[in-house]
Amino acid sequence: MANFKKLSRDFYTRPQTLRIARELLGKLLVVPLADGTRVSGMIVETEAYQGARDKASHAYGNRRTNRTESMFGVGGTAYVYFIYGMYYQFNVVTHQQDTPHAILIRALEPVEGASEMHARRPVKRDRDLTNGPGKLCLAMGIDRSYDRESLLGERVWLEEHETFGPRRIQSGPRVGIDYAAEYATKPWRFWLKDNIYVSRF
Repeated sequence: MANFKKLSRDFYTRPQTLRIARELLGKLLVVPLADGTRVSGMIVETEAYQGARDKASHAYGNRRTNRTESMFGVGGTAYVYFIYGMYYQFNVVTHQQDTPHAILIRALEPVEGASEMHARRPVKRDRDLTNGPGKLCLAMGIDRSYDRESLLGERVWLEEHETFGPRRIQSGPRVGIDYAAEYATKPWRFWLKDNIYVSRF
């Protein structure tokens, strides 16, 4: 039987959100079915958002709303929001309680349950299944009901899978945040070099 190791609370509550965003590359996002069947994907692209000072963050200026309240939770909480009237986005909250840092999971490489993913999101090419934050939520069955879930629980979690050295990891500006002034060009997006599931290079 495989030995699955969930990430611990200590992994998420560290103050180094950029480091965590890099270290999430290669980790497994698991969203099991009701019968316990595993559906999972390896994280291949992330974006870090650093709370009150980050003009691209939903919590910029410590803005607390019903939508952003999840970001103020303890590290290891899921933050899921709806965007463009069409898509959900899955984020991993980091840092301590009341410090609203989060990391957007932008792309996955399917590992388990690919047939279930295809049933939820029929596409011709596997590479189009989970190569974007909205796409992966559809394929993984993630919706707003996952908001505020503990990543140490049984409904959704992250676990150890693969580790990649610095030469395999690239970084650059985050996507779709032209409004964020000087924060628009911060190289806070991280991805695995040459991985076909990355949303954009």
